[in-house]
Amino acid sequence: MQIPTQISARLTALGLRLDDIEESFVRGSGPGGQKINKTSSTVCLRHRPTGLEVRCQRERSQAANREEAWAELCSRLEHQIRSAAASRQQAREADRRRNRQKSYGQKVAMVVSKRHRARHKAGRGRVGTDD
Repeated sequence: MQIPTQISARLTALGLRLDDIEESFVRGSGPGGQKINKTSSTVCLRHRPTGLEVRCQRERSQAANREEAWAELCSRLEHQIRSAAASRQQAREADRRRNRQKSYGQKVAMVVSKRHRARHKAGRGRVGTDD
C-alpha cells in the first residue's frame, strides 16, 4: 500500500523519514464479535526515534484506519515539534529578560529602596552600657 501524498508531504515538511516509522496490522479488541476477532483491521504506527505510538481501529476497513492513523501520527508529531520549539523560544526569551539592562526608573527605585533600608538599619546598633 502506498502512503497518501498529503501525509507524505506533511512528513517531508517536518523533516521526518518514512524509514523511521514502523507500521503493523493487528487484530482489534472490544465490541464487534467474530468480525473484529478474525480480521487485522487495527493499524499500529510507531515512530522509532521518539517512541510515539498510534493505534487506530475506529473503522471496519483497514485502509480507512490506516489513513486515520497516519494523519493522527502526523498531527501528534507536529504538535510535539511545535511545543519543543515553543519551549526553546520561551527559554530564550526568559534568558533575554533575565540578562537585559535595568531601566533608569528601576535603578532609581533600587537606590531609593537601598537608602531607605540603610536609614532603617542605622537606628540599630550595639546596646550601650552606662558605666
